[in-house]
Amino acid sequence: MATTFTPAQLAKNLDRMRTIAFALPEVTEEVTWGTDINFRVRKKIFLFPGAGGSICVKADREELPALLDDPRCHPAPYLARGGWIVLDFDTVKVDWEEVRELVTTSYCLIAPKTLVAKVL
Repeated sequence: MATTFTPAQLAKNLDRMRTIAFALPEVTEEVTWGTDINFRVRKKIFLFPGAGGSICVKADREELPALLDDPRCHPAPYLARGGWIVLDFDTVKVDWEEVRELVTTSYCLIAPKTLVAKVL
């Protein structure tokens, strides 16, 4: 059963995701489709943080089956063919190291190799 986050908790989650994303080279934040926040590297999206209760990222093809076996994960609407997943934050205690790893992996799958070399 998903946790209902307060507006303050959602804002705090978004701030944590911003910190993770902006630690990577050449990241920008944009709002598209009216209100949807997304993080990009050289204009290519690598993270949709939603309202702060989940993330949508591109997953490594080798890790995809294990991620989809996790009840918190499901294929991303419209993006699943490309290997994108949604991880729902279903507990008040979010595993931020797991989030950092998923965001970094997504970044590395999207970013140019020259930028990925600065991360690895």
